[in-house]
Amino acid sequence: MAAELVRGQNHPLARNRIEIRISADAPFVAGATLADESGRVRGADGVAHPGAPTLPGIEVSRQAAAEHRLAVDLDAMPETVHRVSVLIALPATPGGPTRFGALAAPRAAVTGLDGTEVAGYTLTGLDAESAVVVLELYRRHTAWKIHAVGQGYAAGLPALLDDQGLPQAAELARGIEEAVARGLARSVPAPTTDADRSRRTAASAHGPDLPGTATAAGSPYDVQTPGDSAVRPAPPEGPAAAPLRPPAAPSTTRIRSATSAAPAPPPAPDAPAPADGPVPPVAGDAVGWSMDERLYNQVWGMFEDLARSTAAYRSAVDFADSRLEKELDQVLSDPRSRLGSAGDTAREAARARQAQLVDQAQSVLDRDLAQLAAESEVVEPALPPAYARWDNPAWHGYRVPTEPPMAVRLGDLHLPESDPLRIPMLVRLPLERGLWIDSGVPDESRSAEAGELRHLALQTAVALAARLLAVHPAGEFGVRVIDPAGAGASALAPLTETGALDAPPARGAAGVAGTLGSLTERVDLVQMAVRGGASDALPPGLDTSRQLLIVHDFPHGFDDRAVTQLRYLADEGPDVGVHLLLVADREDAAAYGPLLDPLWRSLMRLTPVPDDHLADPWVGHAWTYEPCLVPPGSHVLQRVLTQVVAARTKRT
Repeated sequence: MAAELVRGQNHPLARNRIEIRISADAPFVAGATLADESGRVRGADGVAHPGAPTLPGIEVSRQAAAEHRLAVDLDAMPETVHRVSVLIALPATPGGPTRFGALAAPRAAVTGLDGTEVAGYTLTGLDAESAVVVLELYRRHTAWKIHAVGQGYAAGLPALLDDQGLPQAAELARGIEEAVARGLARSVPAPTTDADRSRRTAASAHGPDLPGTATAAGSPYDVQTPGDSAVRPAPPEGPAAAPLRPPAAPSTTRIRSATSAAPAPPPAPDAPAPADGPVPPVAGDAVGWSMDERLYNQVWGMFEDLARSTAAYRSAVDFADSRLEKELDQVLSDPRSRLGSAGDTAREAARARQAQLVDQAQSVLDRDLAQLAAESEVVEPALPPAYARWDNPAWHGYRVPTEPPMAVRLGDLHLPESDPLRIPMLVRLPLERGLWIDSGVPDESRSAEAGELRHLALQTAVALAARLLAVHPAGEFGVRVIDPAGAGASALAPLTETGALDAPPARGAAGVAGTLGSLTERVDLVQMAVRGGASDALPPGLDTSRQLLIVHDFPHGFDDRAVTQLRYLADEGPDVGVHLLLVADREDAAAYGPLLDPLWRSLMRLTPVPDDHLADPWVGHAWTYEPCLVPPGSHVLQRVLTQVVAARTKRT
């Protein structure tokens, strides 16, 4: 039975390959320090954090999330390390919590690689602290023990690191914050419906090992900041996948909430009894009061299941490789078996055990992928237009909706191990943050020329804008475009030729200033009306529908005032219905230096070509993102936009 620790309590640790799971009600940063026998951390190279997530024997996440899993191999720790301190801290994110006392008590659990909990610790009594040393693993002779610490620091991460004896603690803390900010620049909001919250509550009651229990409170996909060369998702940027237990059949064991799920219809009297084996997947087989909500939750469940199954596979392979390396080292260290047939036999046996473990892991992964593929084949055709690809038959029967959907599809996600399985990337509406489509050439390996990539980036933006127009009721969503040099006329044709834009694309410095000025004024007026409780006092001619501003070829045509207005719209616009979609190359704006860093970080980065730059909130896999583009030769965009414009005209 697992031990439930209280502050200051110690507990023996019988296994040296473990996982430390920490969860809270909001995204936080996790890290660890490695200290010597005197408790001193020698320097920054003894700290595992999002900017340097891997040290000998320990690996942490590269992103802020509401749940972290730290992989620990105490056998791989240097002999000079006698104390491992596990720490958490709240990132400095706009609107985010600044103290742990404002959240429910975080919880830490030490588990084996099979998910069996060894010890748990709930950090009660926190108040003004924004950084906490959760627990320590310390060496006593040849054994390791766990010590529940719970030491908090109101002065935050710099004070914590300084207390660990680290020189230049403030500089290191700033570096960690910058690494977290780079991750937040490429993150998408996780599901936040009532059903999601109920699902998380039900999951926590069943324990940490059930699939589908961990969701980030605010950011499920971590992304690489524009201009960075590191990976993600990304993390891979790869972030290191912590060892996880593979989920059982995703379509049958995914957690459901008894309080929020719509009741299932009773079976027909003559329905055959279910056969042994996995239950066939069903579209909408998730919690939710409407089919849209159930499909949305089901897609997120598939995403989560794939993340965990892949993490379990990677962890098993890493363990097999580590075990092989250790056994081969033992053979080489023994003079009696170093040479001759005995050594050859020992090495062959070690390799055979490694191959057996990898084969077992592959078998489990193949089983899970087969179940997810079967579920995808059922779910994809059943998706409504807001969630569907442009080649989905749902668009052939498209009708302008009377209510906006709860989410919209921005693209597809997949992992190297699961190709060709694609999981829809759904984000909630209204959009809480703007989008940035990278029009720069990521590296020399890209086959697309710079001009072709810029054109493709704007096509991606047009496809997203058309989808947002199509999924909102007539007149409730508008699109405006800034194209200073008129270089995007060809890609913008579906919007301009159908009359879907609220106004012709703004060109030149005067067009940029006029468009930004009118939208800035709109944001100011609506904010004042909302804050003053006088929404009916808005000018009669003010358009209060949601607006998407597409900015092409930024920063061409932008002066300092225009850049300031753009940053203002990115920060304040989403709350009052003004959303930003930037099509740009970070290198083009390099002259602005750090002035634009807050803008880049506030937008979610997408790419016009497949790129592994997005991270999940559970284990931080490097997910490859693929945009939703219209199939070559298809006229679906023109047909849909024509209906949107006709409905808008009829309404007015």
